[in-house]
Amino acid sequence: MRHIFATSALLAVIATLAVLSTQSLSFAQVATSTNYRIQTDSINFGGGLSTSTNYRQESTFGEVGTGVSTSTNYSLGAGYQQMQQIYIAMTVPSDVTLSPNLAGITGGTSNGSTSVKVTTDNPAGYSLSIKAQNSPAMQKSGTVTIPDYVQGSNATYSYTVTTGQASFGYTPSGPDIVQYFKDNGSLCNVGTLDTNLACWAGLTTSQTVIAQKTASNHPNGATTTVSFRVGIGSGASVESGLYTATTTLTALPL
Repeated sequence: MRHIFATSALLAVIATLAVLSTQSLSFAQVATSTNYRIQTDSINFGGGLSTSTNYRQESTFGEVGTGVSTSTNYSLGAGYQQMQQIYIAMTVPSDVTLSPNLAGITGGTSNGSTSVKVTTDNPAGYSLSIKAQNSPAMQKSGTVTIPDYVQGSNATYSYTVTTGQASFGYTPSGPDIVQYFKDNGSLCNVGTLDTNLACWAGLTTSQTVIAQKTASNHPNGATTTVSFRVGIGSGASVESGLYTATTTLTALPL
């Protein structure tokens, strides 16, 4: 995804989708702990993982009642080796042109947003993360940039434009946003609200999870909207021109 800010800005958003397959006997975990979730186990008397230069094989011996069974309404894959393919899909986010154009002396804010819908039948759910291609994310050239927004230990409830300074930040909204971006009407990372255009943060070149659900959401899916903002304080004297930021949204099955 590309974001453009003249003093405008273009935001380019790239969507990536990682699809994994897992083995599952049911839509529940058979064993969990603080750090692990075992989706499937097997009671047998032999088998295991075998590898060679060209092949990789996993086998079990002694299981009973295995195989594929079907009827008019159901399909059952019984046994540890019956693979269940996880379905996950993500809509393509649009590039964003922030508006309006801003003057470096008088300042102001320029805004834009894009949305993605993630749908998965994975019983463990999915996560959606964002990262910037560059640091700072918003650049006219390698030396002419707009700094990333700096929040405190939590996201900032109201976007603050400091006199003489400029910044570029984002905030997600939607049914699955993580606690970090939720609020109680005045503070972030507390409460259960998703107040419009609240709880701002700065982009980094590391993956930051912005939405997550620990259950299947198929077939309806869930839409997350990411809003972006360039803020220029009075007297910041930002060099005029076309600024561009490239960010990547990645959906992963859990």
